[in-house]
Amino acid sequence: MLARIAFGLLALLAAAPAGAQALVLSEKPDAVAVTLYRDVHREVEPGRGWPGGYALVTETRTVTLPAGPLVIRFVGVSEGMMPETAIVTGLPRGVGEKNRDARLLGPATLVDAYLKRSVTVRRTNRATGKVTESAAVLQSGPDGGVLLSTAEGVEALGCAGLPEAIRYPGVPADLAAKPTLSVTSDSPAAQTMTVQLSYLAQGFDWSANYVARLGADDMLDLFGWMTVVNGGSQGFADARTSAVAGKVNKGRAAPLPRGAAPELRLQCWPQGTTSMAGPPGAPMAPPVTEVQEGLEIVVSGSRRKGRAQMALAPPPPPPPAPAMMAEQEELGDLKLYRVPEPVTVAALSTKQVALLHRESVKVARLYRGIFSPFPYSAGEARPPSRATQIVLRTENLASEGLGLPLPAGKLALFAERGGAPVLIGESDLADRAIGEEVELLPGTSTDVRYTVIGRPGGKRRQAFRVEVSNAHDAPVTFELPIPYPIADASAALVERKGVKTWRVTVPANGEAALDFARRSAR
Repeated sequence: MLARIAFGLLALLAAAPAGAQALVLSEKPDAVAVTLYRDVHREVEPGRGWPGGYALVTETRTVTLPAGPLVIRFVGVSEGMMPETAIVTGLPRGVGEKNRDARLLGPATLVDAYLKRSVTVRRTNRATGKVTESAAVLQSGPDGGVLLSTAEGVEALGCAGLPEAIRYPGVPADLAAKPTLSVTSDSPAAQTMTVQLSYLAQGFDWSANYVARLGADDMLDLFGWMTVVNGGSQGFADARTSAVAGKVNKGRAAPLPRGAAPELRLQCWPQGTTSMAGPPGAPMAPPVTEVQEGLEIVVSGSRRKGRAQMALAPPPPPPPAPAMMAEQEELGDLKLYRVPEPVTVAALSTKQVALLHRESVKVARLYRGIFSPFPYSAGEARPPSRATQIVLRTENLASEGLGLPLPAGKLALFAERGGAPVLIGESDLADRAIGEEVELLPGTSTDVRYTVIGRPGGKRRQAFRVEVSNAHDAPVTFELPIPYPIADASAALVERKGVKTWRVTVPANGEAALDFARRSAR
């Protein structure tokens, strides 16, 4: 008898689940560092919507581990996290498995999770204020409308003309209120440890935004902002923030796995009852979502719209003295800009931190034209004159008032009129290292104009005449690059960046002209 009981106990032990994993929840990091990298596929400024750059996020967390196998859930990681890049250090026996929870809690995901299950519909009579509750079964949803089976029949949610709310028995285990990373591990003993979680995350970007004030004698006061963009729904408070300038060799990441869309869209039949099948009508506003057991959920369906509405507005004129400015460091062939104090990289937001400041930068003002040849035809009317491109040119040298790396970004140029700054133009600025030429193109000028006129030429020659006029009361410098083989010219041409260029000083309220011939390949 005893042998039979012992055999039965052994059988029960063999059938019992071995190595059950304890659950450890890490709600938030103790400290976080965010290093931002620009979108390598854009030229100057971050675009609208989901940013195309990325960030290296490093979180320090304290976890209390029981002895044995366990699962650690890191709650509140970035929405754009690339789980394949996640590294967890500090655990006694490393990490065995990683899982990213892609299904976030929201009105649509709750409906999807409770399909074919019982819920409670709560309605309020507008006239009397009386509240009624009835049991229902979710039959379909959340795309294009939600159908409920009630004691009265099949109904469409949001179409009764009364305020409605759905109450759920609880939150499904596979829905998370915040983006979460789960890892499996094993602890030889119960202990409290400090671990570090590092990962790359999409949905970030940064650029430089410059404000320049043009003073007398063409001297610039230049102020730069580091503009940080977080397009995700998760923010990072008091983060040690840095930004890397330069093009990093990084391939395109795989698409992020996504659960159901968070928005809940309801539709009603245009007339009659729900038993009259027909095309859906106009979308209705989503109902309030409630969960029983004292847990209330408030989820906004406008999160995705918020991304599309994010834009980078031109920053204001520079302050006289910034309280905090990013510090430049060398990072191999790249440049690292470190914010000296912790800042909050908030969700769905744009933040600006002072980047650099230079006063009395020397610039040369000139006006540039574009040469576009065309076949000459006898009797053709004189072509219209064209406006010139305004160019402010300097060298990135300390002797010129600069002498520091300039990350790519947008520049807003102001001039003082009547004691107040007035915007006179905007310009793109590409990455410029120390010693490189810097050109700002704030706009065009109608006071300095030029005309390209075709003239009769030979069999292998095309002849042209360029006339430029200056309506200013002071002389100006005009440049016209001619990227074609030149047979002869009536004035000396300089070579600039490998291109023959006509550079001339046009007198005040005067004109200048150039006659030249272009060699034809035929």
